[in-house]
Amino acid sequence: MNSNNQAECRMDDVHGPAAPQDPEPKRTADPDEAQEMLTEAPVDFESESYQAMIAKSLVSQGNNKRLKAAIDKAKRGEQVTIAYIGGSITQGAGAEPIHTDCYAYKSYTSFRRMFGRPGSESAAFIKAGVGGTPSELGVVRYDRDVRRDGAVEPDIVVVEFAVNDAGDETKGNCYESLCLKILSEANKPAVILLFSVFVNDWNLQDRLAPVGFHYGLPMVSVKDAVVDQFRLSKAEGNVISKDQFFYDIYHPTNAGHTVMADCLSHLLEVTDRSDEDSEDIILERQPLIGNDFVHMRLLDRANYEGIANIQEGGFMLTDTDLQLAEMDDQPMGSPQFPHNWMHAEETGNESFVMTITSRNLILVYKDSGRNEFGSAEIRVDGRKVRIADPHEINWTHCNPVLLYQEHAAREHQVEIRMASGYENQRFTILGFGYTL
Repeated sequence: MNSNNQAECRMDDVHGPAAPQDPEPKRTADPDEAQEMLTEAPVDFESESYQAMIAKSLVSQGNNKRLKAAIDKAKRGEQVTIAYIGGSITQGAGAEPIHTDCYAYKSYTSFRRMFGRPGSESAAFIKAGVGGTPSELGVVRYDRDVRRDGAVEPDIVVVEFAVNDAGDETKGNCYESLCLKILSEANKPAVILLFSVFVNDWNLQDRLAPVGFHYGLPMVSVKDAVVDQFRLSKAEGNVISKDQFFYDIYHPTNAGHTVMADCLSHLLEVTDRSDEDSEDIILERQPLIGNDFVHMRLLDRANYEGIANIQEGGFMLTDTDLQLAEMDDQPMGSPQFPHNWMHAEETGNESFVMTITSRNLILVYKDSGRNEFGSAEIRVDGRKVRIADPHEINWTHCNPVLLYQEHAAREHQVEIRMASGYENQRFTILGFGYTL
């Protein structure tokens, strides 16, 4: 998501809804529906029926040892760092204002209220939602955007990619790898899996929840909480309607974000009153889908020296027209992947050539709706592996694509050049994700 509240998600061939082309979340109700929204009774967030709906969101408590440790840390007056990584819903799309009415900020403040000591710095807040991007990009940017390159050790990390991962080429390998990457940190953070939902009742919970069960992770499903009651009338027990929950077909309203935050708070309440599990989760087991990207690192123009040999060729410029995302509690968007390489008409037709030793490699390039951007041809060790089309989704955002995935690290040469017919157009290499 950028500061214009860009739309969510790339597509799965059979399960996903149509890829959104409009980056502006906006109401889609017809005049009759709009009038009905005006006459609907407000959501009663204090009612017993609301609390019963929220309780349905608890998919699994999982192993509670790490989460209880974070809660106990806050009760002692020590600072707990709560982080959120995901797509535009985590960024706050649909919330007004985006930085304080999003579910992430609301659940963070709820944690402070529930467990913090008065007057103590009981919790720190990290929000790293970037719209239209899957866990394939999340695993690339986790160290930068959540751990701040080692400066931060989060105690709790909420992972929200259930409506973004239709476009994950690895079909869950990056998602499981991201979870393991977080869980493997030395300070043993808790991971909470959060499953959001689209207006058509769709998400990827059936693919992703088994990962949580495999490792004993706490899981919360907004879909499980709200979808069944959407079908009811108010007389039959409807608590919140779709028009009240959804800002558009992808993102929640302020009320919807409140529901999401309350679902997370319910997990915390249940965990707090439960006995602590005696043993920690077991990570040394065969992965359910895959763990090939656990050690993923980000490579860009600022840090490539000593990692890769790069001849930038005609990709010598730096693109400053980038996707923006409101990080943490900031109301203004921060540019994503500012240390990039851009080709333009005036820079010539020499290829960008990178020599790197790695086992896996993900290219992150800029998608754009602007006509001056054109396609690039990607070759690995002389073999063409794909044409990267910056108009695939057609709005400014970060697009990750897998270039190779192998069992052992070896030296590869990656060449990126403008495709035939696009030599005088622009293309931006935002960065790479690699594993040794």
